[in-house]
Formats: sequence, structure tokens, C-alpha cells
Amino acid sequence: MSTIRINWKKILILMAIGFLVIQIAGSFFFYDLAIKRGPKEFLEKNADLEVADKTLDLYLKGDWRQWVADQKFERLSLTSRDGLQLSGYYLPAAKPTKKLVILTHGYLGNARQMGLFGQYYHNELGYNIFMPDARGHGNSEGDYYGFGWPDRLDLIDWTDQLVKKLGPDTEVAYHGLSMGAATVLMASGEEELPRQVKAIIADSPYESVYSLFTYQMNRMFHLPAFPLLDGTSLVTKFKAGYSFREANALKEVERTRIPILYIHGKSDTFVPTEMAEDLYRHTASEKDIFLVANANHGESFALSGDAYKQKMSQFLNRYVIEKDRVSK
Repeated sequence: MSTIRINWKKILILMAIGFLVIQIAGSFFFYDLAIKRGPKEFLEKNADLEVADKTLDLYLKGDWRQWVADQKFERLSLTSRDGLQLSGYYLPAAKPTKKLVILTHGYLGNARQMGLFGQYYHNELGYNIFMPDARGHGNSEGDYYGFGWPDRLDLIDWTDQLVKKLGPDTEVAYHGLSMGAATVLMASGEEELPRQVKAIIADSPYESVYSLFTYQMNRMFHLPAFPLLDGTSLVTKFKAGYSFREANALKEVERTRIPILYIHGKSDTFVPTEMAEDLYRHTASEKDIFLVANANHGESFALSGDAYKQKMSQFLNRYVIEKDRVSK
């Protein structure tokens, strides 16, 4: 009888090559799934994004939608540092003021959706408002989603442009939702952040892109982060210019000087509440946190109503102070 000799070394090499091919293919797949610009069908029936009927009614039928449609926004444009044409919408306050809020939207959203908050800022708080389309969203160029990291520099450049437009004594608040919340936090610790930025409100933020995707890969696909997420991060670095680990809001708030109000739903299963609590604990500046019972991702404004507005306005009134009010 002949003896069959198994070449284990060759088998192991083939297995390693096969594993590497699968990882590379998987990394490109997940890049297209989450980072590349385009519809994201995998989120359409995601239970973690289900909201209460009250929330859905506000989102789809709230009077803020007609308010946005009725306003005569000034369309502004910005060339990003890497050459993208970005778009945004500016609306002056009814009465002259130096107060400006920049409202940053979430993943797959667009600028005009932030009219949900813009209506209150404009009509009740008397702010000039500006709502930019993030790169890859709305009318802004870009073939990928930045998840806040390249967007933080766009936000800084938008702020500089608006300060030039409105004057150096402008006082700026940032208010971001979800990805927009991560954007304002990622900008918060930058040395070049304009001195006019006085306060930040971060609604439903995540700590970093890597921690967010680690959580969601496990929850949605039951996969460990390593090595597939690290491979996707390398693809993102090559194609979009940033890695998941460097896109880190936690490191930015550890060195920020800007007061921050964190808002998060206690029942958020898309971006866990613990991320906002961890960001709060690590924030170097003055800070506050407002947690809303029974609210899922991005629902706090809809479900807490007047309590949200009261918390927001009290916080802003401590830090965004017009010069004429002080002189009196």
C-alpha cells in the first residue's frame, strides 16, 4: 500500500492566502456598505433605528418642515481643503444679533433636516442659523461619508467664513446630531478652532468611528472587530483619507476648552448611551449631560419636548452672551 503524504506547509500557506483574500474582499465590501456614498439598504429595517409614533410624526409632519420651505435661505458655498465644493444654508435672525448657531446633521441626512432645531433657534432664541450639507451628503460633493473626521475641518472653515461675513464679535454655538454631534466634538479640541466658538451641544454622539463600528459589527453582523474592521479602516484611509481610529471624539474632548452639553436617549441601541457618558466623563471643559428616558437614537428632542429646549437654552445662555446684553 502506498502512503499518502500530506504537505501541511503547503496547506497552511493556502489557508493563509485564502484568509487574506477573504479579509481584503470583506474590507472592500464593508467600505462600500458603510463609507461609500449611496443608499444604505441594510439600515432600512434596522430595529435599532425604530422610533416612537410621536417621533415619526414630528419628523414627517412637524410644522418645522413647512417653516424650512417658507424661509429664504442664502445659499453659501465652500471649497474644502481637499477641493470639494460644499454647500450650506444661511438664515439671518429676525432682529440683528451676533449670535450664530451652526447645525450639523447626521449620517445619510442633509442640512435642511436640521430645521427641526433651526426653527427654535431662529424663532425663539433669536439666532442667525447656518445649516451645512456634510461632504457626501445633500448638495455637497464627495463620494464617501466622513463620519465627522474630515468634516471637523470643513466645520472650522465654515465657521471662519461666517465670522468674516458677520464680524469678528460673532458668538458661535455648534449643535450636532449623531454624526453631526461627533463632528462638533471632533472639532472641539482643534487648535485652529475659531475663538468665536463659545458652546457645543452634542446630541447622540459616538466616541470614535472605531468604537462605533466595533459595536455595530457585533450587533448587526455578529462579527468581531479584528481583523475585518482594521482592514476596512485601511481601505478607508486609502480611498477617503482617514482611518477609524484617528477619527476620535474622545481624544478631542480631553483637550477642549469649549463648554459642552451632551444629550442622549437612555434607550439608544444604535449608539449606546454609555458612549455619551464616557465622553462626558473625559471632557476637560465645563460640561453638562441630559439623558432622556425611553428615547432611542436621535429621539430626545421629539420625546422630551420642552425639557430639551429648556436645558438647551439655559446652557447656551451661560456661554453665548451678546456684548450689548453684558454692557447693560
